[in-house]
Amino acid sequence: MSLNSTPSGERIHIGFFGRRNAGKSSLVNAFTNQPLSVVSDVKGTTTDPVSKAMELLPLGPVMIIDTPGFDDEGSLGEERVRRAKRVLNHVDVAVLVVDGAVGKTAADRQLIEIFQKKQIPYLIAYNKSDLAGEEPSDGIAVSALRKTNIEQLKEAVAHLVRTDGEDKHICADLVNYGDPVVLVVPIDKAAPKGRLILPQQQTIRDLLDAGAVPVVCRDEELALTLLKLSAQPKLVITDSQAFGRVKDIVPASVPLTSFSILMARYKGFLQSAVAGAAAIEKLRDRSRVLIAEGCTHHRQCDDIGTVKLPCMLRRYTGKSISIETSSGKGFPEDLTPYDLIIHCGGCMLNEREVAYRRKCAEDSGVPFTNYGTALAYMQGILKRTLGVFPDLCKTI
Repeated sequence: MSLNSTPSGERIHIGFFGRRNAGKSSLVNAFTNQPLSVVSDVKGTTTDPVSKAMELLPLGPVMIIDTPGFDDEGSLGEERVRRAKRVLNHVDVAVLVVDGAVGKTAADRQLIEIFQKKQIPYLIAYNKSDLAGEEPSDGIAVSALRKTNIEQLKEAVAHLVRTDGEDKHICADLVNYGDPVVLVVPIDKAAPKGRLILPQQQTIRDLLDAGAVPVVCRDEELALTLLKLSAQPKLVITDSQAFGRVKDIVPASVPLTSFSILMARYKGFLQSAVAGAAAIEKLRDRSRVLIAEGCTHHRQCDDIGTVKLPCMLRRYTGKSISIETSSGKGFPEDLTPYDLIIHCGGCMLNEREVAYRRKCAEDSGVPFTNYGTALAYMQGILKRTLGVFPDLCKTI
C-alpha cells in the first residue's frame, strides 16, 4: 500500500439496507456508477455484504457496502440477515432502500428503529420511483433503472456525514515543527516483505504533514541512530514487540511510546485500554482471554496474536490461561465467557466498529485493552510509555 492510499479504516462507510427485491444492488450500482453487485429479479441475489472503495465528492474516500435483504427467510436467510446486522456496527451512514411502488414494510420500519438505536445517520431512498404514484414526504424518490435523482442522493448522503469535528492526529499534536522523531521498525519474519505495516505508514505521514522530521530505523540500529542525531529526539515510537530491547536503549529523558498505543488513542479507546490492562493481574488458571485482530493476515511461526502474546501472558501470570483468537469481522457476539479482551490497534477498522467492540465488552463487564498497552504493562513500563499523555498517567 502506498503512503497516499486511504485504508478502509479511514474511509467513511456507507451501507445500503432494505428488504429483498427493493433494488438495493441496482441502486448501489447506479450510485457507484459501476457494476459492483450482481442484480436479478430473483429475491435474495445478494447473499453476502459487498464492499467497494471509491471517491465520493465532497466527502472524499468512502466505502460503499451492499447488504443482503433484511427480510430473508430460512436458516440460510437468517445467517444473511445476521451478516447485514453486523455491517450496522461499522457504517457511518445508512441508506434505507424502499420499494417505492410498495412503500415501507415491517422490515423497513425495523431497520429504522435499529438506525435510531445505534445513532446511525440515515436517509430513505424510495427506489423504482418511475412506478410510484406520488412523491415521498420522508425521503428521496430515485430510480436505479432510469438513473433518476442519483446525484441528489449522493449529495444528501454527503450532508449526513459530520465533517466539522476536530482534526485527529496519531502523534502530530505531540510534537512541534522541525522536531526529530525516531520510529523503531523491527524487520523480522512477521514483517511484510518490501513494505511497512499500516500504522507505521500512517505515523510517518502524520509527522510529515506536521513538518516534523521522522527518522526510521531498525531496533538493531537504534543506539547508533540516537548517537548520530545532532539533537535529542522529541519522541521515540517503537513497535510494541520491541519494547524489551528499546526501553533499555532510549534514555529516560526521551519520551517513549508505541505505534499500538498511539493507534488506541487515535481510535478513541486508549483510556479503556489502560484500565483494562490492570485486569491481567486478576487472571487465574482456566481464565479465558480473547485476542482479537481487526484484519486477517498470514500467520507466522512467531505471530504476535497467536504466539507471542499468549506466551507472555502465561509467563507473566504463571497461570494456565485459555487463549482464543478472532480476526477480521469475526468478532464474537457473546463476550460474557471471557475474562479479558486484548485487541490490536484497530488500524483496519473504522472508529465506529472499534467503539462497538469496546462497548460490547463494557456491556458484558469484560475488561478491554490492546496489544501495546498490555505489552507495556507486563514489562513494567506502562507509565513511561504514557508519559506523553500526563493526564492519563495520573490514572495509573
